[in-house]
Amino acid sequence: MNEVPGTPPATPLLPTVHGPADIKGLSAAELARLAQEIREELITVTSANGGHIGPNLGVVELTLALHRVFDSPKDHFVFDVAHQGYVHKLLTGRGGEFFRKLRQTGGASGFLYRPESAHDPFGAGHAGTALSAALGMATARDLRGTDEHVVAVCGDAAFTCGITLEALNNVVSATKRLIVILNDNEWSIAKNVGAISRYLNRLSTSRTYNKLHHNIEEFFKSFPVGAEMNRVYHKWKRETKDFIVESSLFEKFGLRYLGPVDGHNLDALLKNLEFAKHCDVPVLIHVLTKKGKGLEAAIEHPEKFHGSGPFDPITGESKKPAAGAPPNYQEVFGQALTRFAKVDPNIVGITGAMPSGTGLSLLAAGVPQQFFDVGIAEEHAVLFAAGMATKGFRPVCAIYSTFLQRAYDQVIHDVALQNLPVTFCMDRAGLSPNDGPTHHGLFDLAYLRCVPNATVMQPKDEDELVDMLHTSLQLPGPGFIRYPRGAGLGVRIKEQPMALPVGHAEVLREGSNIMIWALGNMVQDALKLADRLEAGENISVGVVNARFVKPLDRTLLLSHAACIPLLVTMEDHVLAGGFGSAVLEALQDADCATAVERIGWPDKFVDHGTSVEVLRAAYGLAPDDMRRRVLARWRNLSAERVAADV
Repeated sequence: MNEVPGTPPATPLLPTVHGPADIKGLSAAELARLAQEIREELITVTSANGGHIGPNLGVVELTLALHRVFDSPKDHFVFDVAHQGYVHKLLTGRGGEFFRKLRQTGGASGFLYRPESAHDPFGAGHAGTALSAALGMATARDLRGTDEHVVAVCGDAAFTCGITLEALNNVVSATKRLIVILNDNEWSIAKNVGAISRYLNRLSTSRTYNKLHHNIEEFFKSFPVGAEMNRVYHKWKRETKDFIVESSLFEKFGLRYLGPVDGHNLDALLKNLEFAKHCDVPVLIHVLTKKGKGLEAAIEHPEKFHGSGPFDPITGESKKPAAGAPPNYQEVFGQALTRFAKVDPNIVGITGAMPSGTGLSLLAAGVPQQFFDVGIAEEHAVLFAAGMATKGFRPVCAIYSTFLQRAYDQVIHDVALQNLPVTFCMDRAGLSPNDGPTHHGLFDLAYLRCVPNATVMQPKDEDELVDMLHTSLQLPGPGFIRYPRGAGLGVRIKEQPMALPVGHAEVLREGSNIMIWALGNMVQDALKLADRLEAGENISVGVVNARFVKPLDRTLLLSHAACIPLLVTMEDHVLAGGFGSAVLEALQDADCATAVERIGWPDKFVDHGTSVEVLRAAYGLAPDDMRRRVLARWRNLSAERVAADV
């Protein structure tokens, strides 16, 4: 912070904030100082750990104003996505070392998380949930007859989500007391797209609309705030309707619209929140914020700093990977799809506001006419792809595994039921360690295996990913390719991809005692495990790269079951309903009683953690844990066979 020369530095305020009550008595100057200290803390922590720095820098004053006017945890703040809740955490007793370990094992979650604090009334990691949840809370409050306030803090991109518009349609029929904050920074992760974005831009820049509404609202606010003045104001608004100036879209839905308000002007925020607090109708406050405010690099590159890895806090430069590090899977996917799309104009790429995260930004740059960003609207993305597929196109939907859960009905009802050739490329299959349970892709095999017409696969490396994309683009129906977050193995990618025989696994090494059937990124773990068991225990262990979960290579599986005493399955997925379950079902269908040891994630929501390795160790999936399990099962089987022979 800048200090006046010759004066002692001011005592830091942030360490004295242990809860919302500690900011209520601060002066305007102290609040401004606190805002600066919070920004410095955000930059310090996220530059070391990574995180959603841009959104949080933009809501510092807004969050301070919310805690100044309302009384959390009695009053409830529901943050959409909740990755802009870092400031809220700092103001509710989660600062210090706990916050310094943000997104690390033993530290604060990167999202609002109900088990973490009473100040987090609703958790979320997917966009568009805040308004529905807050409306449910407000309606429950009304039924209970209590008086707490409920505030939904929604980003402008949340209004491209169908669920938000569904909630908006129900507000006026469900409650008379709800406050909605529209945090408008023109960005979700990428630049916002679509008609809602253009409408909000017009609303925030219309001088006539804003001046008239501002003058009228200021007139009424000049009177002492109270129920009677609010009643008069709202009656006047209802009766004049659009005579003077056209109502906003939100007023059509029955919400009182206030704004736009400068989201970095604490005085304006406080006045509008106080006014809304006493309204007897639902209120929407349109707040204009600057994503990344306080970090020049984040302002200049808002997409990069929406969710960033560690970076230099001075320059904003990302910490570079080691020289010669393999490319990330999403980069390999983006390059391959762009290459294929340049040859075939029927290939199109579709993303839901994640062009960089999925690798589709490469397609957007290389073949822009074959790239579509539909905003945060996964259900629409899948249906949109289905429509294009009926006209002879080959859509490729690049959607994170955890986000595809949101479009499950469309996957079944609109794509699979009609057997349409849509390819789904599902990044972040497995763990997204720092983000935690809302972002782990641990359920996709279970929710896809039961869908007729689906072909489900996972590559062991980058080259096989390209082969699978090439293969899926030739399927007569839907194809699903899952792959992990982060770097590949560094294998060379062939100049010409190979079409894989659908439903055929690949034997990587033979064995006579144990055969490990491994899927995707677990193949390398399986090879290492086989080496250890052979070298240390003299057990003959083979390894199969399963490749396809559906259809499963039953012929090869049953041939192994007929002569191998123990089969082991390994998957980066929950055990319930996953790859190992598919193997057990196949063996049962064939009336085969071969022993199977399944290795995968337990029936739990996996917490956030510092790394994949740390989380694997915590849940029994470290290399030594897997070796112990397989060895114990083998020894038990051997003992049983000896006993049976006797």
